[in-house]
Amino acid sequence: MKIVCPQDELLSRLQLASRGVSQRSTVQILSGVLIDARNGSPELAATDMELSIRVPLAATVEEAGATVAPGRLLLDIVRALPSGPVTLEQPAGSGSLRLTCGASEYALHTQSSEDFPQLPSTSGQTFTVDLASFAATVQHVGRAASKDESRPVLTGILVELGDGRVTMAATDSYRLSVKESELRGSSGETAAIVPARALNELGRLGAGDGDAGLEVSVQENQILFGVGGVWLSARRIDGQFPNYRQLLPQTFEHEVVIGREELLDVIRRVGLLAQRNLPVRLTFDEGSLTIAAQTQDVGEARESMPVDFHGERLEIGFNPEFLRDGVESVDDENVRLKLISPLRPGLLQGAGDSFWYLIMPIRLSS
Repeated sequence: MKIVCPQDELLSRLQLASRGVSQRSTVQILSGVLIDARNGSPELAATDMELSIRVPLAATVEEAGATVAPGRLLLDIVRALPSGPVTLEQPAGSGSLRLTCGASEYALHTQSSEDFPQLPSTSGQTFTVDLASFAATVQHVGRAASKDESRPVLTGILVELGDGRVTMAATDSYRLSVKESELRGSSGETAAIVPARALNELGRLGAGDGDAGLEVSVQENQILFGVGGVWLSARRIDGQFPNYRQLLPQTFEHEVVIGREELLDVIRRVGLLAQRNLPVRLTFDEGSLTIAAQTQDVGEARESMPVDFHGERLEIGFNPEFLRDGVESVDDENVRLKLISPLRPGLLQGAGDSFWYLIMPIRLSS
């Protein structure tokens, strides 16, 4: 194999492909990047068996072939190279990739492309939707997905596609985030639980191209997303996602409208004193809200603000990080906070009903 590629093109393509390189696997080949120039259209690919990325490479093919190079090391080398053409060459039968750029020359031990996992085909039936709307919906719900691998279903985001719309839901059992958006191009009805990590990568793939379309292919065990020739595929998560519609309380005792930025600033400041997994305490009195936190042997913080609250005093505690995530996910000027009682979940919404964030309270000590 022998290809020649501009350094900046190779770097930008490697930066994308390397996001699929495994960080923890003991299978050595999963830490590599496949350089494939066998079919006249060079591409880079990487996978950790859950997520894979295929990236086209604008390079001149002087000799067809393929090899697997160490992903992170190759990226670091190319990043340090001067501008100019980079030659990647591996003679037939050799186990070493020779990389040259000007006076720089490197030799990297490689692995056989025959041992690289077979990636899902991108030639199946696809439909195209609006990338910006899809990615924005992911941003609203993504932070609520669990990171606990012992419950795989909760590490994913439920994606429901319908005629002209998309609904996504994510939960870690302590909070639940749901967002429905208009989505040009979606047709029919389909649903899949997609790893949150894969969906979070989509925004990076389409960064800088706000008008890009997103190609989607839903297969039996995989879901594929294509942006500008770059393909990201993820293994669909098997299992039953919680029925999020049944988890939303039908009625609430209180609804308080609070300025988003003011509330967010107070939570950030007071939350600094909520250490060791301790909650922030929200105390609602007639016409006011006090947010407080206290950690023994560290200190305490307290701030008050006027709010339109009426009725008996209500105190409720929340995880400060989860509360902050919920407020940040509201993209309106004001946040509607709906409450029932100190031991029932609270609901955060914007002006409409297309987004909601349900958060479980933490029992407060007296």
